[in-house]
Amino acid sequence: MKDSIPSPMLDVLCPMHLVLDQNGCICHSGPTLQKLCPNVDLIGVPFLDIFVVKRPKTMRSFAAMCRKAGSKMHLSLRDDLSSDLKAVLVHLDDGSGNVVINLSFGISILEGVRTYGLSSADFAATDLAIEMLYLIEAKSAAMDASRQLNVKLQGAKIAAEEQAFTDTLTGLKNRRAMDHVMGRLLSNRVDFAVMQIDLDFFKAVNDTLGHAAGDHVLQAVAQIMVEETRAVDTIARVGGDEFTLILCDVANEHTLLSIGDRLIERLQYPIMFQGHACKISASIGTVWIRENQDMAAKEILSDADRALYQSKKEGRSRQTLFKGA
Repeated sequence: MKDSIPSPMLDVLCPMHLVLDQNGCICHSGPTLQKLCPNVDLIGVPFLDIFVVKRPKTMRSFAAMCRKAGSKMHLSLRDDLSSDLKAVLVHLDDGSGNVVINLSFGISILEGVRTYGLSSADFAATDLAIEMLYLIEAKSAAMDASRQLNVKLQGAKIAAEEQAFTDTLTGLKNRRAMDHVMGRLLSNRVDFAVMQIDLDFFKAVNDTLGHAAGDHVLQAVAQIMVEETRAVDTIARVGGDEFTLILCDVANEHTLLSIGDRLIERLQYPIMFQGHACKISASIGTVWIRENQDMAAKEILSDADRALYQSKKEGRSRQTLFKGA
């Protein structure tokens, strides 16, 4: 008769094992397995009261399990049928009729570790599953760090693109943004209008009150333009005191001209700077592009400039709608 393997040795080599007596009751439990059933005293409890054999389906009794010693079994905890455990049963060759069942998580180790709060100390030192666990955790950490970095890079990219399209003084779009918007509208062959706006007498403000006053006036003008247009419209500062408005979905000529009239009226009022009244006005040249009209951006801007110069020629503080040659 051979001696049975001492329980302390099994606890070290197979911390997820059970020793069952000849009646199928648990007479010893490995330390890790006890963690899977923290509220149950396993000793003396029938194995099949704690576990369900899911496969093979022929192993529905302890006797059937013993007849298939050495075969792999798929188990779950009876109080957690979603759990997934692998097991194998071997007979102890000591004449006692006892058997040892060694269990493992298999590929569900990550879920098992998280569910039951296990660590490397709960597994055999030679268990490769722990190395796999470390690899999974390392990969997860690396992927999480990569995702966070991608989010930061995407945010930086968006911020950089926004900055590249923004006039830093006024917060309006710049010429690059205007070219981009106009190119898109022309590609889509939709109707829109372009207003070229030049501030009259702005140079006199700079010359008499300095560039700080000029900057203040430009910022005030930008705010007025934002207030008199829609969110879908584009307002760009394209030069020192030159602005371009791109107005989408213009309903009719009256609507278009009324926008220009409101801008001219508001910009006639002095803009105060440190107690000084900065007097400017606005001259506007407008081009209305109809749906499916085939024109190039350069041609549109040239026509708008011609209309603007006509407004200047006729005495400033007025708008001209380009009617063609």
